[in-house]
Amino acid sequence: MQTVKSWIQAARLRTLPLALASIGMGAFLAASINLFNLSVFVLSALTTIFLQILSNFANDYGDSFHGVDGAHREGPVRTVQSGAISAKAMKTGMVVTSVLSLIFGVWLLIEAFASNPKELFLFLGIGILAILAAITYTSGTKPYGYAGLGDLSVFLFFGIVGVLGSFYLHSHIISWQYLLPASTCGLFSTAVLNVNNIRDIKTDALSGKKSVAVRLGREKAVIYHWALLILGIICSIIYIYFNFKSYYQWLFLLCLPLLFANGLAVQQKQSAKELDPYLKQMALSTLLYVLTFGVGNLF
Repeated sequence: MQTVKSWIQAARLRTLPLALASIGMGAFLAASINLFNLSVFVLSALTTIFLQILSNFANDYGDSFHGVDGAHREGPVRTVQSGAISAKAMKTGMVVTSVLSLIFGVWLLIEAFASNPKELFLFLGIGILAILAAITYTSGTKPYGYAGLGDLSVFLFFGIVGVLGSFYLHSHIISWQYLLPASTCGLFSTAVLNVNNIRDIKTDALSGKKSVAVRLGREKAVIYHWALLILGIICSIIYIYFNFKSYYQWLFLLCLPLLFANGLAVQQKQSAKELDPYLKQMALSTLLYVLTFGVGNLF
C-alpha cells in the first residue's frame, strides 16, 4: 500500500488539471465552430495525462539525481530522494509512461489524420519532442529547467502548441486568432510553475538550479507573477473584444477573484509550506478559466 501511495505522490495528481487545460481549450474552440470530435478529445486527454505524469516522474528523478532534493528542501519531499521509490524503479516508471503516452498519441493521430499521413508524421514529431521535453526538463547531464528555460517550455507546450495543436486535431484548421486564448493558457500555466519556483527559491539557489525565480530574486519574481496573471487576462479580453458574440463570453471574469487571491498569496506568504497550496490553487484556477471561457464561447 505504501508503494502505491508513493507512486501516486510521485505522479503529483494535483498537476493534472493543468495538463487538461490546454487540450480542453482546444476542444472548446473546436466545439464553438461545431467541429468537436469526442474520440480526439478522449485520446488527447489520455496522451496529455501520461505526458504530465512522465514529466513529474522525470522531475522527481532528476531533482534527486542533481541534489536539489537534499536535506535542506522545504517543499514536499520527492519519492526518490526519500527512498520511497528507488532510482531504478523510477526510471522504469519513466519508460512505462513514455510508452503509454506514445501509444495513445499514435492512436490519437490515426484517429485524427487517417487519410493524411503527412500531417500524421508532422504531429508525431511534435509528440516525440513533447516526450523529450518532459524527460529532459530536470533529467540528463544538462537539464534545461536548471538553466531557467522551464517557463518558456511551459508557455509553448501548455499554451501555444497545446491549444492550437489540440484545436487542429479536431478541426484541421489553422486560425491565428486563437493565439490569444492559447497565450492565456500558457501564461497561467507558467504562473503555476512560478509559484513552484518561488516556493523552492532558497533550495534551488543552494543547489545551483537557476530557475527564473532564482535569477530574478523573490521581489522581482513576484512582479513577474503578477505580470503573468494580468497579461493572461488581457489576452482573453482582447480576444473577446474582437470576437464578441454574446455576454456569456465574459463568464471567465468569474475567475478573477481566484487569480487575484493567488497573486496576493505569492506576494505575501514567505514560507514554502504556506505557498505550497497555491500551486494547486493556481492549477485549478487555470482549469476553471478554461471551463468558463470555453462554455461562454459556445453561446
